[in-house]
Formats: sequence, C-alpha cells, structure tokens
Amino acid sequence: MSWLGGPLVAFDLETTGTDVESDRIVTAAVVRLDPDGSVAGERTWLLDPGVAIPEQASAIHGISTEHARAHGAPAASAVEEIARAVAEALRLGTPLVVMNARYDLSLLDRECRRHGVASISERLGGVPSPVIDPLVIDKHVDKYRKGKRALHALCEHYGVPLDDAHDARADALAAARVVRRLGERHRPVGLMPLPDLHELQVRAAAEQSVSLQAYLRRTADPAAVVEPAWPLIPRGR
Repeated sequence: MSWLGGPLVAFDLETTGTDVESDRIVTAAVVRLDPDGSVAGERTWLLDPGVAIPEQASAIHGISTEHARAHGAPAASAVEEIARAVAEALRLGTPLVVMNARYDLSLLDRECRRHGVASISERLGGVPSPVIDPLVIDKHVDKYRKGKRALHALCEHYGVPLDDAHDARADALAAARVVRRLGERHRPVGLMPLPDLHELQVRAAAEQSVSLQAYLRRTADPAAVVEPAWPLIPRGR
C-alpha cells in the first residue's frame, strides 16, 4: 500500500523569527490525518518563548509578547511535549509532513538543546524519518514552474483551502492536504516507498540548495551560502 493510503501526521511552528540558532517557538501544532483526509487528532501549544516577540513576527502570526507571557506555557515543558509528540509519530512509522522541514525541525532541535530536553534525533536514535516536505517535493517534480512556492501558493496550485494562514494548526493541516494532492497528481512520488521518498528529498534538497546558492552568488551576494542538509541542519553549522 502506498503512503497515500495511510495516515499522516503534520507538524508546524510559528516563531519569533527565521534564524534556527537563535529564534524561539511561539506556537506549535501536531495534527493527525486519517486516509480520508479527516482530522483524527491534534495538539496545539502556545508558548511563552522567554524573549520579546519582534513586531514583524507578531504581524505575521498574530501573537504579541504580552499575550504569550500572559497565556503561554513555560517554554521548557512545552518543548518537551512537542518533541515527544513528534517523536512518537515517527517511532510508529507514520510519515511526518513538514513544510520547509529544514527550518521547523532544526529550530525545534535547537530549542530542545536550549531547554535541556532530549531532541527528536536523540529520542529516535537518528535523524527524523520518514519526513515529507511539500516544498522540496514540489520543487523536484515541477522544477521550472514560475511563481512562489510558499504554503499559500502551493495550496492555490493544488486546490487546497487555507483559511487561517500562519496559524500553526491551519498550516499543518494544509501542508498535509497539499502532500496528498501532490502525490495523487505525481503518481511516481505517491507510489514511492517511504524510505525511498525520504532519501529522494535528501538529494533533491541538496540539489536545490546548490542551485539557489549559485543563483544568489551570480545576482546578489558573491559569498551567499545556502544550507544543503535536510530535514535537519546539524548542530554547529
């Protein structure tokens, strides 16, 4: 049976910024989808990240520093719960859908280190797998399509509703539904065994990074560096 005929678990974060080494989690969601696309279970978190949330980040996800401090859970306990929930899904072999996994999984890894809790890799004994990243796969199967590849653009392209963009639950759910549509439209991907699909994305993400880095060095910054590792940036990079 193809992975398209099984359950998916989707994971998403909203954060204080875009630097995996220094930014913090503000909200998180882990959502389980049954094969028919219905939501079978979900968990969401609002954290007090322990730092001020920049105005530009608040403008995106709608969470202010004051709201997070008043209503958010302590970061350390919430990060432990998030890491446990993600690891449990992967331990069961359920594919984990993460839009731009390189960012979300790496930031969660750094938060685990910051708060002294076991990371997903430590819980599993290796790099998180199997992961399905709609951003990486879409770029691989439709390399020359013009336009943006952000989640809202992928939702529009694959005909998936996105009713509350930058809400962690809504984004996780939309990413999982995009992945199903993508696999149905591009059957070689949809029929691929999960270990092979994961390894395909490792290679594809590295190739995409090399291509983007070359483009940036030609057009913007001769010293530009684009991280090739996927789905997790090793610590110390």
